[in-house]
Amino acid sequence: MIAKSEKENLLLHSDSSFKSLLEIIESVPSRKRTISIETQERDKNFRDVFMHLYEWHAMLERWYREGMDGDIPFMPAPGFKWRTIKLLNMQIWENHQDVTLNQAIKKLKLSHERVMNLIKSHTNEEIMTKKYYKWTKTSNLYSYFAANTSNHYIWAIKKCESIAKSIKDEEKNKNKFVIKST
Repeated sequence: MIAKSEKENLLLHSDSSFKSLLEIIESVPSRKRTISIETQERDKNFRDVFMHLYEWHAMLERWYREGMDGDIPFMPAPGFKWRTIKLLNMQIWENHQDVTLNQAIKKLKLSHERVMNLIKSHTNEEIMTKKYYKWTKTSNLYSYFAANTSNHYIWAIKKCESIAKSIKDEEKNKNKFVIKST
């Protein structure tokens, strides 16, 4: 049996994690999928998580496009440094409060597909070799792709599982306290 390349594993893990993420949402009745849970954390519903992933895909696509055009992309985003990433993530959250869950799902599915196509367009060597591209500095494309797909999806799965559990638990608690009238 031939071992899979890192590129093949990245594609496989990213796609399977992405499918798991969608399955979590599908496990919640459609009428309840937009419920926001009470939490001190930034992301309070599925839409918040999906738009977070979408925006990080968009940043990756910008870094990639600028880097491949010979520029050194500003990372993570103009006006932000890696040490101010919490502020960036909060701005992402604030900017997407008017987006519907259906819009978020569509946007994320499309951005996931675009990023998968970027990965597929490279050889394993191009993805794995550090400093292969000037814009990745001392790193490799793999670190950028993995951080914004499979690794980020693992975070999102945990977040969405917690949201789904809260929604389902709330429903169970409501059903316990329904008073039957006679």
